[in-house]
Amino acid sequence: VQRMSAPAEVRHEELFRDSGPAEGVVGGFGAVGQAEVERFHAEGYLVVQDAFDADEIQDALDGLTYLMDGGDGEFRGVQYEPSMREGIADMTVEARRAAVRKVFNFVDHEARLKATSEHAGLLGALERLIGEPSVLFQDMALSKPPHVGSEKPWHQDCAYFDFRHDTPVVAAWIALDEATYENGCMHVVPGSHRKGPIVHFQRRDWQICDTDVATTENVVVTLRPGGCLFFHGLCHHGTPPNSTDSPRRALQLHYRPAEIVNVTREDRLAVFGDEGKDVTC
Repeated sequence: VQRMSAPAEVRHEELFRDSGPAEGVVGGFGAVGQAEVERFHAEGYLVVQDAFDADEIQDALDGLTYLMDGGDGEFRGVQYEPSMREGIADMTVEARRAAVRKVFNFVDHEARLKATSEHAGLLGALERLIGEPSVLFQDMALSKPPHVGSEKPWHQDCAYFDFRHDTPVVAAWIALDEATYENGCMHVVPGSHRKGPIVHFQRRDWQICDTDVATTENVVVTLRPGGCLFFHGLCHHGTPPNSTDSPRRALQLHYRPAEIVNVTREDRLAVFGDEGKDVTC
């Protein structure tokens, strides 16, 4: 795989402060009790360090590899790192895997990944966090290939969904590899979900303006394989580039209550902005 540095405009140290690791609970999903639920609602995130065991993570990795390698001939949900796309057709299988940026809409194509999304402990914890049984509505795997894995700027996930902005959306971000500060782990700003929707604009991605993020307050969420980060759909979060020799792969699953209020795309963008609504950066 060709090695490339992160884009020049990405100011790693300024945008993603190394604050030390976030605290988390241990004891699996069963450790998510009332105190943890209250912490989630106060801070907008919750870390479960040992959510999945080694066999469950290996199953998820095997399922992901199967799809990346074309095992399901009808699956079209693989995207590659932008800097690597032109040479994909000429790559070896191993090099092509290493260039994957995202795999999405996989639960109906791969039973092992579907099983992860329906894990009884995961669903039980989500019910406690949301306050009622949840529905999976988006599934993806996010990868940062060694050296070329690029930044995901600060954003709110609800800015992408055509739901009323106060819908209690919760993401489960599951580490398949060790996620470290150096290889692009998740960063969150505690309590930022309580600020409500923030205008997004198109710069390096659809994002919150860099100057509108409290980066001095960010928390680094390092995880071992099998660790799970829950975060609120309005929580400010992002990930820096991968500057290491190791991959950083994770599943990100979004859940919502069964009954919600949908809005139009135009209604959503009137709240979250469209191509820089009312913003100069």
